[in-house]
Amino acid sequence: QVQPVESGGGLVQTGGSLRLSCAASRGAFGDFAVGWFRQAPGKGREFVAAISRAGNVATYADSVRGRFTISRDDSENTVWLQMNSLKTGDTAVYYCGARLGPGYTEYFITYSDYDYWGQGTQVTVSS
Repeated sequence: QVQPVESGGGLVQTGGSLRLSCAASRGAFGDFAVGWFRQAPGKGREFVAAISRAGNVATYADSVRGRFTISRDDSENTVWLQMNSLKTGDTAVYYCGARLGPGYTEYFITYSDYDYWGQGTQVTVSS
C-alpha cells in the first residue's frame, strides 16, 4: 500500500508557474505507476499526466502537453508536476493517484486504473 500526499498548489496569475509534489507518506512509490488528475467545480476528474514505474515513459493530456512536465525521484519518494504557462482553464483541485505497476514501462490514463489517491491540492489561476 501507499498513501499519496499532494502539495504545492496555490494562487497564480495567468502565464505563471507552479510545481506540485506528490509524496508517499506511507509506503514507497518505487513499485507504482503514478498519475495526476484534476477536477474543476462541477466537472468530473480529468486526466492530466502519467508516468511509468521506471520513470522513463510519460504521457500528457492534449490540453497540457508542452506546458506541464511530470517527473519522479524514487529516492525521494516523490512525483512532481511542473506546470508552466498556466491558464485560467487549469484552475482545479489536482489529485495524485498511484497504481501498483505490473510492468516498468506502463502508464495509466483512466481514473479507475488507480488504487490509491491523495486528498488533492487546489490550483487557482487568475486572469
